[in-house]
Amino acid sequence: MKQHTIPTPQFVQFELPAASVVHAELLAGLRETPPRIAPKFLYDALGSRLFDAITDLPEYYPTRTEASIFARHGTDMARHVPEGAVIIDLGAGSCEKAARLFPVLQPAAYVPVDISVDYLRDTLAALQQRHPDLPMLGLGMDFSQRFALGATAGRWLHDRALTDQPRCVFYPGSSIGNFMPDEALALLCQAHEVCAAGGPGSGLLIGVDRVKPREVLEPAYDDALGVTAAFNRNLLLHVNRLLGADFAPAAWHHVGLFNAELSRIEMHLQARGPQTVRWPGGERHFAAGERLHTENSYKWEPQAFQVLLQEAGFGEARHWTDEQGWFSVFWAPA
Repeated sequence: MKQHTIPTPQFVQFELPAASVVHAELLAGLRETPPRIAPKFLYDALGSRLFDAITDLPEYYPTRTEASIFARHGTDMARHVPEGAVIIDLGAGSCEKAARLFPVLQPAAYVPVDISVDYLRDTLAALQQRHPDLPMLGLGMDFSQRFALGATAGRWLHDRALTDQPRCVFYPGSSIGNFMPDEALALLCQAHEVCAAGGPGSGLLIGVDRVKPREVLEPAYDDALGVTAAFNRNLLLHVNRLLGADFAPAAWHHVGLFNAELSRIEMHLQARGPQTVRWPGGERHFAAGERLHTENSYKWEPQAFQVLLQEAGFGEARHWTDEQGWFSVFWAPA
């Protein structure tokens, strides 16, 4: 009997920042007033799995709302996204959002990008077995610092005669909201550079969460089961490993609130009582009730986001939304 070879996707792990650089970034944030930790540190292997669980919660509307937009308008999107494009999936995680679009978009290759390297390796290996004929290249990198495909990915595309194929940078889930507006613009400019290096018809397919009532927004980031709280507190365990610190997660309370003035959800960890957190060579005292800022999620009005896309160099964008106008998916040609 003929045996079939199980395909193995290729994987490139970009050089991640040295431990000293990570330490310096964490310490700088912890020493600020108020203190903060960048949201990328939420996504170790456990954090990534907890986030996947969050997307199944009844309060967390973004995932199912975005999925309904893709289901309803996917065929129309496919009229704008060129068939045979190379899908470059930012913050790919489980890769499932992109995989659900494969039948509609008919990509020539799939390139997921994620900072959680081990998690991406596992999910990509499983996905490759389901789609053995689709070339896949995983990129383990912190694209929040700088997004570029790099020479190794360029050679991979060249070897498969994909250099001149159009590129679709896919950034679903409203993760662009984690960036301050000026940071979001910088990332979108880099995404435009990646698109512009591809063939005609390249562009950006991106999910954007919209402004809506507080009573809808806040439960999505502070659910009744406490999964988001566990996700937020797990960041402390990740920091303990990276920094050699002694944060006690049980000593911190999760806070998720909508800051209407800045049009963003904020996640914080609030000290349940006075405590001192130590790490090699330093410490910080936290007063009872003091907050550690861990994440923002900006909410956009469609017109304002279209302006941002144009500032990043993209052409006239179009977007699709749900019946309630809670969420938008934009296609922006490069």
